[in-house]
Amino acid sequence: MPLQNRVTPSGDIVADPHRGLFTGNRGIIHDPATKTLLNKRWASPAWITCVCEFRGWRRKVMGTRSWTELFFLDEATAFAAGHRPCFFCRRDDANRFRAAWEQGNGVANLLARDIDAVLHRERLDKGKKRLHALPMPVEKLADGTMVQAGAESFLIVAGRALRWSMAGYRQAGHAIEDAMLLTPPSTLRAISAGYRPVLHPSATA
Repeated sequence: MPLQNRVTPSGDIVADPHRGLFTGNRGIIHDPATKTLLNKRWASPAWITCVCEFRGWRRKVMGTRSWTELFFLDEATAFAAGHRPCFFCRRDDANRFRAAWEQGNGVANLLARDIDAVLHRERLDKGKKRLHALPMPVEKLADGTMVQAGAESFLIVAGRALRWSMAGYRQAGHAIEDAMLLTPPSTLRAISAGYRPVLHPSATA
């Protein structure tokens, strides 16, 4: 039985057998005795995205009173949910993200907590996922941006919309209408400034 620790682009945490390319956390939000989630869905404004393997360390998932291991299909999914790269296990990526975030948002000399504060405002609306108006037509959004139309999430790559699932992406098959932006606007500006999110191989298959 899969644990409830897979994250969707809308930030929900669900149970699914597909693990994805990245792990990460939002603090301690589980009970290690039962390996089930608590009622809260975050315990820290630092929502990070980590690599699944680092220095050969192995963790017992949801097994201790430590951070709750969450899993993401890819970095675009993690960004859409409101996470950012970890400055410990992904230092180079995190520094590139911060540089692009500063350039795209017209700021300088930020600490991780400064970015977290902005992302926390952009990803939540009274405890639920905050959706944003599109700043431009869908086909002009930067690769790696994610949008929501109806109940479905879509990744934008080369001006095309790909339907998201826990197993990967597939062609939308139709034009999407009334889409809203899932990726936080500040992260979208970082992507537009040159940061390239890691995408699941199905996005370019």
